[in-house]
Amino acid sequence: MSYFIKDYSPPGTPPGTLMAIKEGIESQHSINLMSYTITEFQEEKLADISQCQDYFHDSPNLWIHIQGSPGSAILHNIGTLLNLHPLAMEDVSKKGQRPKMESYDDQLFVILGLATMEDDLTITTKQISLFLDKRYIVSFCDGNEDPFESIRERLRKKGNHIQSNAIDYLFYTLIDLVIDSGFPLLERVGEEIDDLEEELLCNPTSDTLLWVHQLRRGLLSLRRTLWPQREAVNGLLREEHSLISSATKIYLRDCYDHSIQLMELLEAYREITSNMLDIYLSSVSNHTNEIMRVLTIIATIFIPLTFIVGVYGMNFESNPNNPWAMPELRWHYGYPGVWLVMIAIAVLLLAFFKRRKWF
Repeated sequence: MSYFIKDYSPPGTPPGTLMAIKEGIESQHSINLMSYTITEFQEEKLADISQCQDYFHDSPNLWIHIQGSPGSAILHNIGTLLNLHPLAMEDVSKKGQRPKMESYDDQLFVILGLATMEDDLTITTKQISLFLDKRYIVSFCDGNEDPFESIRERLRKKGNHIQSNAIDYLFYTLIDLVIDSGFPLLERVGEEIDDLEEELLCNPTSDTLLWVHQLRRGLLSLRRTLWPQREAVNGLLREEHSLISSATKIYLRDCYDHSIQLMELLEAYREITSNMLDIYLSSVSNHTNEIMRVLTIIATIFIPLTFIVGVYGMNFESNPNNPWAMPELRWHYGYPGVWLVMIAIAVLLLAFFKRRKWF
């Protein structure tokens, strides 16, 4: 996982220049249009963005969602037709943008990050770009999987709360979905941390250390998304915007509260994973100490045994005229006697160690 994933233009490129699709990546995208009133609802899949012109006169509320990676020419057509600011469209074309909120004339532009975790604990972030106008919302999301399908399901049901409110409430609903998606992600991170702590205390290995490292990098990447995302929602709350009603700001306050909860959870998990390295080193050190203690006990038991074997291994001949001779070498029960003495010493030492609770 790379720390720097932002697309950027070469220095000196004019502002508003759209980023071309990278070589080897096929331009694939879909355009979904949803128009609704309090009593009516219509959904269409468009082959070209120009087909949405007919709906601007008939419906007071439009939601146009572009999924995938449209080329720079298609993005230019979308921006021109919908009167989207060139600087905002430049940010749409460049993936890895920092979450933010911008106000352009009679439009609001918000960039958010939708984070997901892969099976190998890699955390990836999809860029979500939202435009709010007086009568329509335009949303962009890269990748093949549409994150807003659950909101479409709500719109398809009659009498839903979205249809009975203005277009800014749908804008809040999209933002709320992106922010709340962080809760199941952090829940999975918490489960991984619980499993990791258990393994650190019981059986730490080099794979465990790699596991800790992957989690720390993932949380760092997630922090780069959640922290500015909270500020973007705060900007929608604190600044006066004619496009957002006071009734919708009440819901945005709840959304901002969720973003704070996510940051608190994230910081707690980052602190836990930072301490896991110390836990790993302590566990490895304790394991090494256990091994050294066993080896020390074994070596201590064999010290007197080695001394006895070394003494009687000198094999001095028993000479009655030599006062320094070794008469034990000629004893009938000398050999089994030495064995009994060594076994007794080993048993006494083991009993002594056990009594002192050294093992």
